[in-house]
Amino acid sequence: MTTRFTKDHEWVRLDGDVATVGISTYAAEQLGDVVYAELPPVGASFAQGADMAVVESAKTASDVYAPISGEVVDANAEIKGENWQIINDAPQGEGWFVKLKIANKAEFDALMDEAAYADYVKGL
Repeated sequence: MTTRFTKDHEWVRLDGDVATVGISTYAAEQLGDVVYAELPPVGASFAQGADMAVVESAKTASDVYAPISGEVVDANAEIKGENWQIINDAPQGEGWFVKLKIANKAEFDALMDEAAYADYVKGL
């Protein structure tokens, strides 16, 4: 499975027509300890770039944007169950936020691959 990244530090992993979405390891490190996260409900639809979720740490609150357009088909039960630490422990693994049924694969294809994202982060 291919993973792509946004300049807002979301990652997307595509499996067929379902994309798993979360925040990057870099974003989790910048946030510090997550103390709260709010995920959208299943069935919600988002356009690419729309506010989709909120994550708060002791330092700051940040919006999480939809990296691609789609409909939420699953939200991470661990996070909804208030196990917010999983976002820090495994942001690009078990700390995923939602799964989206994608509306437009071209949006996914246009995102940065891992090498381009690594280069982008180095410049920050």
